[in-house]
Amino acid sequence: MLSHTRPGSSFRSPHPQTPRFVTHWEEGGNRGRRNCRLSRWTLEPRLTVGRVDIEGVKSVREVWGSRPRGRILGLPPSWSRGAAAAEVADAGFHPWGMTMQLGLALVLGVTLCLGCGQSLLRAPARPFSVLWNVPSARCKNRFGVPLPLEALGISANRGQHFHGQNVTIFYKNQLGFYPYLGLRGTAHNGGIPQAVPLDRHLARAAYQIRRSLWPGFAGLAVLDWEEWCPLWAGNWGRRRVYRAASWAWAQWVFPNLDPQEQLHKARVGFEQAARALMEDTLWLGRALQPHGLWGFYRFPACGNGWHGTASNYTGHCHAAALARNTQLRWLWAASSALFPSIYLPPRLPPAHHQAFVRYRLEEAFRVAVAGHPHPLPVLAYARLTHRSSGRFLSQEKCWHLHDYLLGTLGPYVINVTRAAVACSHQRCHGHGRCAWQNPGQLEVFLHLQPDGSPGAWESFSCRCYQGWAGPTCQEPRPELGPKEAT
Repeated sequence: MLSHTRPGSSFRSPHPQTPRFVTHWEEGGNRGRRNCRLSRWTLEPRLTVGRVDIEGVKSVREVWGSRPRGRILGLPPSWSRGAAAAEVADAGFHPWGMTMQLGLALVLGVTLCLGCGQSLLRAPARPFSVLWNVPSARCKNRFGVPLPLEALGISANRGQHFHGQNVTIFYKNQLGFYPYLGLRGTAHNGGIPQAVPLDRHLARAAYQIRRSLWPGFAGLAVLDWEEWCPLWAGNWGRRRVYRAASWAWAQWVFPNLDPQEQLHKARVGFEQAARALMEDTLWLGRALQPHGLWGFYRFPACGNGWHGTASNYTGHCHAAALARNTQLRWLWAASSALFPSIYLPPRLPPAHHQAFVRYRLEEAFRVAVAGHPHPLPVLAYARLTHRSSGRFLSQEKCWHLHDYLLGTLGPYVINVTRAAVACSHQRCHGHGRCAWQNPGQLEVFLHLQPDGSPGAWESFSCRCYQGWAGPTCQEPRPELGPKEAT
């Protein structure tokens, strides 16, 4: 059973039978030995593997040490979440009002709060938000170029720093011992999820969360782990190396099994360890900082990327991606927000931009209701520029960004924000947000009239905030207690 605790208290992994190993780890040049349960296995997380292919990993002994004695067990099924929900149900409302019932926000390199309203955070203050996740402090501090984000209705970290009280991203080397395979097969932290001692990972992650986030943090906590997919079938293309490395691991751990049984062990071991790593990290973060919105960047996936096939491109998500997202119900249940990417591929023809974004967001809204009595907030990451344009570091590029904010993005944010608020009050009594009655109405937008007056909003219906019901969100609905919500 997961024991959710308040910030500053201890966290106990919900996987008490997780296999543990005898490991050697290097930290700051100091080598330490840790005795763990169930097996004897040596691990060097930073040794070079050599080329990884489908036949296995070259020089397995260099990566995982001598052959283990005893059986390395798989992880048990997940635990009940009832106690977890009960502990964090009083987390309070989010200061930006991002918890809309399937509402909208933009993290720009910006975040749009697009869909919100989840069980552990209270009703929002406004139906649309734009959050700034761009390291633009250099523009003002070094070049004297002001970026008036607040005046344009865009929320940013204090001083426009990349990490702060509103948005913080944890990359692969900033939270725990995230395993991945680098260039030329270099194994970092064991290379694959099966090689990571879960208790050690969580202990380090807890230290880094406490060090990075102030007490009472109520912003976005985004985990950016992109090297592998937690489902075996999702590791194709450049990620096939994780299948090969897992098979090599299974061959080393279970040498007496036939190849098909070893492959089965590889798949099951990978998926169970990956789930434990991602799931437990989210629950740890939510236990330590329950007011934050925790989730993984680029999840859910859609698989509607551009491959140069203009004649038959529809923008629909790939069927295999949809099936994998359904399998990842445990991930949505452990998350308190979703952070899909709507970065436009540089070569995607403009005629397909709307379909590309639409279906990615529709899939996020679909999974947002999985495992929760109310939809999770959906905060979509959008990019200000294409990759080829570089970063806004020079004085010239800072002025370009300034002009873009004042001339394009800022006025549009103000327009949509005012329209969303006006529609909310006119149609939904201020207790919900406006959404398309027909999702296929791509020509209908939530905009103010050219003269600045509100629209008629006939094409929109209400999506009520938590605590309200009815066609126009006019009826108070008692809040569910923790036991009722689960």
